[in-house]
Amino acid sequence: MIYHATSKPVLIHESEHCALALLPAICSSDDVRALRQNLSALEAKWVVLQLVHGKLELTAQELMRMIAVLKDTGRRMLYSDFRQGGADRCECIDYQEGSLRDDFDFGPVVLLKADAFDCVDDFAQYRFGAFYDLRLQSCGCKPFLPFHLNEYLYTFYPENMSSGSQFDYVNPRNREVQLEYEVVLTRWLDKCGGLITTGVLKPAEPLPIDDDRPLASVVIPVFNRVRTIGDAVCSALQQQTDFAYNVIVVDNHSTDGTTAVLAQLAEKDQRVVHLIPEEKTLLIGGCWNMAIGSPQCGHYVVQLDSDDMYSSSTSLQRMVDAFSQQNCMAVVGSYRLTDFDLNELPPGVIDHREWTSENGMNNALRINGLGAPRAFRRDLLVQYPLPNTSYGEDYAAMLRITREYRLGRIYEPLYDCRRWSGNSDASLSREKINRNNLYKDSIRTIELIARCHRLEK
Repeated sequence: MIYHATSKPVLIHESEHCALALLPAICSSDDVRALRQNLSALEAKWVVLQLVHGKLELTAQELMRMIAVLKDTGRRMLYSDFRQGGADRCECIDYQEGSLRDDFDFGPVVLLKADAFDCVDDFAQYRFGAFYDLRLQSCGCKPFLPFHLNEYLYTFYPENMSSGSQFDYVNPRNREVQLEYEVVLTRWLDKCGGLITTGVLKPAEPLPIDDDRPLASVVIPVFNRVRTIGDAVCSALQQQTDFAYNVIVVDNHSTDGTTAVLAQLAEKDQRVVHLIPEEKTLLIGGCWNMAIGSPQCGHYVVQLDSDDMYSSSTSLQRMVDAFSQQNCMAVVGSYRLTDFDLNELPPGVIDHREWTSENGMNNALRINGLGAPRAFRRDLLVQYPLPNTSYGEDYAAMLRITREYRLGRIYEPLYDCRRWSGNSDASLSREKINRNNLYKDSIRTIELIARCHRLEK
């Protein structure tokens, strides 16, 4: 059968009391309440929710399969892989406790038990976050986590094929929506016991000064970036500071001429520390750990990617000053998206203003990143090494730190983040996006469990 869902539900399988309705992923509490009332009038036990506009092709056998699995698992929500446009096979990722992103990709269709709507707070009034609230309240914890069925169970023809940007959640046009999502998550964390309050955060610990170390190090992991590594290192060497610093570049066995460029830079300026690991197993996080463990590493370590450049000669000074000014153990700045030639790209400045000193440590569980450039106390990263991955390693470190310590923020851009054809995340496949999101969800799962356990003690 081919369906065109509307906001008013209709029965599509009378014997199973299953209805179909359109409920956009961004919707209001009034929309959810109206749907619940209509489902009750239909005496529906199950509802196929279509989250985006388009045409749904679903056979009776596919629908019965979805209902049967939801019955067997005792869950409240089920989603499956699907066919898009009749040809492309689209796979989703498994949902876990840390799948707290408001943009988790269920695909365009989910199946819900109708009584899942009973979990929604009747007094809540959301303009945008009602489905996010429904999802967390009804399915946000074990044993009711949404069940992913790894079968292609329907075909969907979307009305709009345009894809969003990875920066949609920090686009100023979406600010109002994001603020409401933060309220939804904060209330849920408080309910489940995972909320961190400012009162439990520790002040920054005294800096263990060692005269043999510079005060700061700029850390640049690199592999095969002969076209950009010189620009990155030079932007670091041009920093104007009132303290001693160096630039540690961990060259992960480059084969394209990057090594020769770095050797020349190190010969010209003794502040450049060129390290080549003995191991062949290091990813970006492992390269960071190597830099942190080196005797040349400073007390503060400040990030710079091999594609990018500091936007000002004062960026490093401002990052280091923020540690004492904001009494924190880590700092995150802001950056500007540009093309290779430093022409600004939309949405322009990414300042992550969803981070606030009052609630940023909780909101961090909802978003997929905390911004750049990042700076850490070296002694903290010695205690909590970064995971040896090439995606999410910095996010994992920041989540761990914000469980205990305040995070400093600089909202003015300090950094030019260049997007170009050779950039590692310039164009990602659905498979790569899924793999990245699955890993970050696992990081959030670890952190959520740890925060709940910490607060129980």
